[in-house]
This record gives sequence, structure tokens and C-alpha cells, in this order.
Amino acid sequence: MGQKINPIGFRLAVQKDWRSKWFADRQEFTTFLHEDLRVRRFLKDKLQGAALSKVVIERAWNSVRVTLFTARPGLVIGRKGSEIERMSSQISKMCGGRDVKIDIFEIKQPELDAQLVAENVAVQLERRIGFRRAIKRAIQTTMDFGAEGVRIRAAGRLGGADIARAEWYREGKVPLQTLRVPIDYGFAEARTTFGIIGVKCWINKREDDGTNKPKRDGNAGRRRQSKRPSPAPSAG
Repeated sequence: MGQKINPIGFRLAVQKDWRSKWFADRQEFTTFLHEDLRVRRFLKDKLQGAALSKVVIERAWNSVRVTLFTARPGLVIGRKGSEIERMSSQISKMCGGRDVKIDIFEIKQPELDAQLVAENVAVQLERRIGFRRAIKRAIQTTMDFGAEGVRIRAAGRLGGADIARAEWYREGKVPLQTLRVPIDYGFAEARTTFGIIGVKCWINKREDDGTNKPKRDGNAGRRRQSKRPSPAPSAG
């Protein structure tokens, strides 16, 4: 259970939020869905070097709000906001001429973002760095920044082998079935000369997940004992 489902969708009702926030009837749903896919694909290709983690799309009556979560907001904004204006006009054409507003949210610690960690490992694999070295270095960096646990899995023709295989490494606690634990998930692909290598990353962030039980008062048992009636004196 829970092994083949996307970890983000698996936790939507508990601690994750939708990345497309809008409602549409049957006639418009397909159109809006494909518009979102084109917008995400366009932003991912255009902002390859800007450490783009995720894109949140919100729709109102005749407007679209796009929120970019990135670790390098300066590259996204451009000089005097020129890149933002250019991207807004292009996204507006993809969305049928609707008004588009782009917001930028800076990621303070990219080492604790699972999507950016996975993309970092994928970039190293494309540069022909050994996959074990790249994965272990990423795990060590993430743990140094205060993560509770991290797991990274790479699958494909690792090291140029003729047969594809998968290897994963983990450090710390990564409970994938405990929904209240704040697990962040990311996926990236490394396009090497041997083929595509998929990289998955799970990060357990150090946050209060509500499991800290209040400390038991040591005097509670004594108070209960004091309320018991004292034994009747013996007749003798």
C-alpha cells in the first residue's frame, strides 16, 4: 500500500496542498488541464538554471495567478523585471488571452527541498560523476542542514551498465506510511549518453508533527492514592 502512488497526492488530504487550484465544468476542464501542462512545461524549460522547485496555478474568472517557488529569484525576475513581463505575455497567450500575474516565492534552504536535491543529483549524473558519490554527497549535505531523514533512489543504466537496475541509499528516519510526518518528495531525470536515469528523493523535514505527547505529571498517581479511603481500624 502506498508504494506505487505519488507521495504528494497520497498526502493531499493531510498536509499537502493542490498545485492547481481552480474549478471547471466538463466543457472547460480538459482545456484548463492542458493549459496547465503547457505552462508548467514552458516554465520548466525556460527556467532550467533558476532552481525551480514547483509551480502553483490559481484561476479566477478571467485571470490566472502563477506562483513560482525558486531558490534563485534574481534569475527569474531578470533585469528590471524584464523576464517577468516577457513570461507573463507568453503565458497569457497559452491561457487564451487571460490576465496573468506571476508571483515569486524564494526558497530559503534549497538543500531541504526534495525536488531541488533530486535535480542536483541528476545534473551530477549528466556530468558523468559516479552515482554513488553524487547520492551520498547529497544525503550528507541534506542531513547537515537539519533534516530528520533522507532517502534517494536512482534507477536506470547506472554507471553505463548493459542492464538497468535501481539502487537507493537512506540515512535517518523516512517513514513513508506515517502521513502526519512532513515528507517532501521530488523527482528528476538525468539524460545521459546511456539513456535516462530517474532520481527520486524523499526528505523528512525536522518539524513538529503533533506526536509530542504532553509530559505526564509525576504527582498524578500520588493524588489518586490520597483520595482512596483509608482502611478501617481493626477491632482488636
